[in-house]
Amino acid sequence: MHETLTIGELSRRTGCKVVTIRYYERLGLLPAPVRTEGGHRTYTRAQEERLRFICRGRSLGFSLAAVSNLLDLLEDRQAECGVIDELASSHLETVRAKIADLRQIEAQLEASLRICGKTTRAQCAVAETLAAAGEPEQASHLAG
Repeated sequence: MHETLTIGELSRRTGCKVVTIRYYERLGLLPAPVRTEGGHRTYTRAQEERLRFICRGRSLGFSLAAVSNLLDLLEDRQAECGVIDELASSHLETVRAKIADLRQIEAQLEASLRICGKTTRAQCAVAETLAAAGEPEQASHLAG
């Protein structure tokens, strides 16, 4: 007989929380497990590997929809690698855009901290940057 895992064991082995495993099941990302006579979930090695794939995709920032698409493509032996590459390339562009945004935020905070010193709250550059958060053009003078 093949080794099966309880949801707790699966959680410990993958680092994925039990509540998240159940959520992935509800979404259909993880197939519903076989249940014991007592109603307890039991998982196979294949389900463990699928969960690891889902978790790794999420840790790389892929959306659940993208992970679902990737899983579908991986199950389709006729799928072309180019389709998978397109998904990854699109995600990479999104990641690069986020990095660029974070670099702007970093520059604004560094500039604010450089000019902020032992001043009063009314003269605080950090507070001014935060107050102008909804208006990037007003805070941009701090980054330059």
